[in-house]
Amino acid sequence: MRYRNILSALFMALALCAGSAAFAAFAVAPSETEGSDKGASGLPIPRFVSLRADEVKLRTGPGVRYPVDWVVQRRGLPVEVVAEFEAWRKIRDQEGVEGWVNKAMLSGRRTILVTGDIRTIRRSRSADAPAVARVEPGVVARLVKCDDSWCKVEIESYEGWLQRSELWGLYPNEKVE
Repeated sequence: MRYRNILSALFMALALCAGSAAFAAFAVAPSETEGSDKGASGLPIPRFVSLRADEVKLRTGPGVRYPVDWVVQRRGLPVEVVAEFEAWRKIRDQEGVEGWVNKAMLSGRRTILVTGDIRTIRRSRSADAPAVARVEPGVVARLVKCDDSWCKVEIESYEGWLQRSELWGLYPNEKVE
């Protein structure tokens, strides 16, 4: 009887160790790319991408077995990839919401989000340039190119320049051509 109890305790300890080791291997793998220059894909971490689909499910972990935490319903929305694990990408939106999505739900097409107040798209890189259109905060635009202080954008049939400080979806010193 005593022998059976010892064996049961030993098997239980082994099972717990094996489970802990598997969890530890998973827990370390996704965060290995955070803060590094390149992810498992060979692309920079962090980086901006956009959502490819009209509905994207953000999961609590990298796989379909993890529960859906958020559903984003906005094709083209810029998001930041902050970690990678196999075919899964951990993304963050402008409000700081994070979740895991399959890489098939993401596009390398660069977009930006207009922030702050109503903004004026200008014909050239000058605050005095003629207005092309006015856009509200939250509008998503395709990013064409950026220099130090201005970005050329396309919104539907409009094309023009917005000040870099009026946008979310690019890094402070990032040049886009």
